[in-house]
Amino acid sequence: MENKEFKSGYIAIVGAPNAGKSTLLNQILGQKISITAPKPQTTRNRIAGILSRDDCQIIFVDTPGICKARDEFNRGLVETALSTLSESDVVLFMIEPNAERSENEFILENLRRISTPVILLINKVDTLGNKGLLLPLMQTWQKRFDFRSIIPISALKADGTEDILTEVVKLLPAGPRYYPEDYVTDQPERFFVAELIREKIFHLVSQEIPYSVAVVVEKFSEMPEKELIEIEAAINVERDSQKGIIIGKGGRTLKEIGKQARMEIETFLGCHIYLGLFVRVQKNWRKDPRALREFGYPINE
Repeated sequence: MENKEFKSGYIAIVGAPNAGKSTLLNQILGQKISITAPKPQTTRNRIAGILSRDDCQIIFVDTPGICKARDEFNRGLVETALSTLSESDVVLFMIEPNAERSENEFILENLRRISTPVILLINKVDTLGNKGLLLPLMQTWQKRFDFRSIIPISALKADGTEDILTEVVKLLPAGPRYYPEDYVTDQPERFFVAELIREKIFHLVSQEIPYSVAVVVEKFSEMPEKELIEIEAAINVERDSQKGIIIGKGGRTLKEIGKQARMEIETFLGCHIYLGLFVRVQKNWRKDPRALREFGYPINE
């Protein structure tokens, strides 16, 4: 029987805000490790999703949406995303069919500076009214950059994920198994608890308020005798008015955030939890390097 060489590598998933990167990662892994929301710039951290097979281990890195950021906080997120390009073995560049966006040209400029192989993923092709537009679109993009391949996909419907894996495995170098086979991510449980709470805020609170929120898990106590995990988390906002909106009339909004988050956290952890939430004002935390460090966000120094 032929002994195949084991392959492994890091695959960066990059694209403009709301291109569908987190949805794709969740579909590839078959479980949710990256939060999603209809609003752009939901992802703030690099999140590694690990797919282990008999012959390879693929570490997909979900990144914040890349755009020309106007403030220090978002510049840090974009730098986080851009830094993965040269550190990866393969780059998956995600666009939408109607992708004439300045962000995509900005990403292409950065891709031209590296030698890493790039696969173009045209996402949301199920939304194309005229399927005859797909081939000309692929030809147009192939003229703009030397992509190793171009794959039409629908991340939401998991269409094209096997095609992605086939192409990625071809480009993987020989390497070790970086993580144990049962690992699905490199992030601790506390991180995902905070992310799931933040996701519910994106879904339940309108306007721009979710962008001013940082969630910090302050207590995570396992109580085996009660088959329970006790969790307390602080929802940090920048202004008093935002605190009132997060709490809602009679505490209704905060209660609903807690209810929805608790249900999903219990599914994620596989046990019952007690979830206590409180809202704290941390004035202009997105401009405060000390607060950014405390909340685990990248800063430019």
